[in-house]
Amino acid sequence: MKTLTALSVLLLALCAGARHPQVRRHGWMSPTKESSESSSSSLQSSSRSFTTLTKEYPYYHSSKELLEEARRLVSGCKSAALRTIQEGDVSMDVVQMNSTRSAQAARNKVFILFGEHSRELISPETGLALLRELCEGSSELSREVRQDSEFLLVLNGNPRSRPEVEGGDYCLRTNPKGVDLNRNWDEEWQKDSVSHGEATNPGPAPFSEPETRLLRSLVSEYKPTTYLCVHSGTLGLYMPWAFDQVHAADRNQKAMMSVLEELDRSHCQCPYGAAGKEVGYSCPGTSLDWIYDKLQTPFAFAFEIYVGNGQMAMLKEKWRQKAHASSALQINHLANARPDFFKAHPSDFIQVSNTEVAESKNSRDCFELYNPASEDVFHATVNNWVTAYLEMAQKVSKHLQDGKGA
Repeated sequence: MKTLTALSVLLLALCAGARHPQVRRHGWMSPTKESSESSSSSLQSSSRSFTTLTKEYPYYHSSKELLEEARRLVSGCKSAALRTIQEGDVSMDVVQMNSTRSAQAARNKVFILFGEHSRELISPETGLALLRELCEGSSELSREVRQDSEFLLVLNGNPRSRPEVEGGDYCLRTNPKGVDLNRNWDEEWQKDSVSHGEATNPGPAPFSEPETRLLRSLVSEYKPTTYLCVHSGTLGLYMPWAFDQVHAADRNQKAMMSVLEELDRSHCQCPYGAAGKEVGYSCPGTSLDWIYDKLQTPFAFAFEIYVGNGQMAMLKEKWRQKAHASSALQINHLANARPDFFKAHPSDFIQVSNTEVAESKNSRDCFELYNPASEDVFHATVNNWVTAYLEMAQKVSKHLQDGKGA
């Protein structure tokens, strides 16, 4: 019998969840053996302080718990440190992990941003699990990756709005000023770029927000060779350009596409390629494009890792049907021929007009669209994408060692 891949396990969990939806928990229960193996010690405390989020979905972490668990992991983690960056009353916690190979600096410097949109709670959960795996080194893959790559992880890229989401406002995407942080970067920024209404408000000017200014300083100082921002609300693996629906990025295009194609096969089976060209809509002002262009980062990606409300299996099947006879380069043109597919599954890098898609105002629907609402699917999603992040770093390191993309 063939061993199930992480993606197969995820799909089985989704199907099981659809047939036997888990009763939502409104109080903390002792975790099962399986869940406790992948849960942090902070969730196993009898003195846990609950938010609306953690009462209803106790396998998620609050902001406080994310930070506490990150501190716990870093305290016992070789070559890792946690620090706080701040501008005014806005602060972000940053974990930096150096390579375990002391003889030389790592060739691959990986910067990953989680939680840029506050309602996408599954994004930081995968980040925390990645940190745990990198620190504990429970797999040969993670131990290999630690030798050749170093990491800078931002687990909570929207720290002021996240507490509102934890309080039950599960539709909140923007920062407290109503600005979409991933439309506020100075790369083809457009004041009139709002196409989802207020949810994609780019702000009054590029870098008008303290969150994006903090991230700009951090990533500019770090100078990554790999950049990844992690979102949810659909499935997709993207590279630049996001602002331009006509062109794919020229610099290092083949190497980036190769990484995405291999990851897609094992972990997503979903749309992949140049963000704007792939989906057929322009998305100006993104961190993806700014970091690729301004910092000349050779590998820049954006992953969409989850879609709920019963849409994942349907999305995958539709994509397989439409991409069946297409090569990777042909897939890049499917959006123009099949705009209905992307209108039906919009998300961070998939923009359509207000007349085509209305933002959900139902808080429960929002949660279940962007985040797993059952514990089995939660753990399957986290495990699948942690492996994908590690494989991404591994593949990029190989490209850099071979002199591709340096």
